[in-house]
Amino acid sequence: MTTTAADVRTIALSLPGAAEKLAWGQPTFRVAGKIFAGLGDDDTTMGVKCPIEDRAELIASEPEKFFTREGHDDHYAWLRVRLAALEDTEELTAILADSWRQAAPRQLLDAHPELRP
Repeated sequence: MTTTAADVRTIALSLPGAAEKLAWGQPTFRVAGKIFAGLGDDDTTMGVKCPIEDRAELIASEPEKFFTREGHDDHYAWLRVRLAALEDTEELTAILADSWRQAAPRQLLDAHPELRP
């Protein structure tokens, strides 16, 4: 089963405090005003928060799944994901929850221990 933009929206908005807001003409998903995910222009990719030091390893291990846009993502803690390359919505949920944890304020994290890694 291929994961879709609709799956991204459903899962992202199910996370505590999440809201959708258009930015740059694309849907973004935020917690406490901070973007933790966004859909790409053609709804086949998404961007998520990812520590810069972890990106190269993820891209090297699964280049069909993870990538960055050169010149655009270079200096940001951001990673792109090809939705069709994801195994299932469980993997999508794990990626979105990880990104949400990086953006969520401490009180929200403390209130939702079930979302800890």
